[in-house]
Amino acid sequence: MQATEQQQQILRFFIEEAKEHLDTIEQGLLHLEATIADSEAMNHLFRAAHSIKGGAAMLGYDSIHKTGHYLEDYFKLIKDHPLKVDRKLEDLFLKGFDALKELVEALQGPYGLRPEGGELALRRSIPVFKALGDYLKILIRAAKPGAMSPSNVSPATAQVQNILKMMLQLFKQGDNPKSRQQLSMLCTRLTALNKTSKPWINLLQVSQQAIANPKSSFASLAPVIIKELKISSELVIGGRSAEVFPSMALQRLMMAAAPENAVDPTAIKSTATAEPIATNSSSVGVATRRQITIPSDPKGAARSLLDQFNKAELIQIAEFLMKAIQ
Repeated sequence: MQATEQQQQILRFFIEEAKEHLDTIEQGLLHLEATIADSEAMNHLFRAAHSIKGGAAMLGYDSIHKTGHYLEDYFKLIKDHPLKVDRKLEDLFLKGFDALKELVEALQGPYGLRPEGGELALRRSIPVFKALGDYLKILIRAAKPGAMSPSNVSPATAQVQNILKMMLQLFKQGDNPKSRQQLSMLCTRLTALNKTSKPWINLLQVSQQAIANPKSSFASLAPVIIKELKISSELVIGGRSAEVFPSMALQRLMMAAAPENAVDPTAIKSTATAEPIATNSSSVGVATRRQITIPSDPKGAARSLLDQFNKAELIQIAEFLMKAIQ
């Protein structure tokens, strides 16, 4: 019986949604070790398989439903049990993923996915999933408590390392709007390292602005962003987030092809006692002067600067001060 227009629309919606979920699964499996170490990434992987499985069940595509069920079950296993990822595990997961992808792609063919074709594809994939399930059990049994990572690597450090690995892979894949969006999202995930540290949050925001700047190429962004986030995350984890600030190289990437809009930090002077000082500002193209008071205690001085200067100005002040004390 020919499908109604409404049924065809539902099917088209399912296919488009399934494609997005397949992309999520594929990216997660291509970087499986990093994915497993990141609970949020692992949840995305699990939910993607679950969504495809559920949608297929509602539409009556039994072969897609069962194939998605296999992947969902195995993703739950690696969510709940620590194990060591190796090439064999990656290959088996990718073979199982290919089986699911082929079934979804068959839906777009001239004849759609016929029940007999889906059943045949499912039977061909069962040995793969059986081998995957057996191998997962072996790896889970072999994984001893504490054997996953060295004791000197904290969970926070491991999470940052995994996110930086994912960022590096995105940089290697080539410049496109989707990659830039994903890189920005990874920066957002790094805020969890310390949500109350203004210097750390500011660094991530500057990094996102640099990534969003189309004038800054991936070739110039990658070495600066990766190094900056690695060094700064170590400072944050070590309780030294006050030392975090965007380098001039990162600021240039953020401001590439944009007019400078900041105060010259060399114009700022400070003494041991509170003293009014004047600063020149040309943010609107006309020179003006501001009188501010710098308290003698460091915290008070910092608060005064935060009250009086914008983000771009504070970045340049911090850069100048760091150079001055080196």
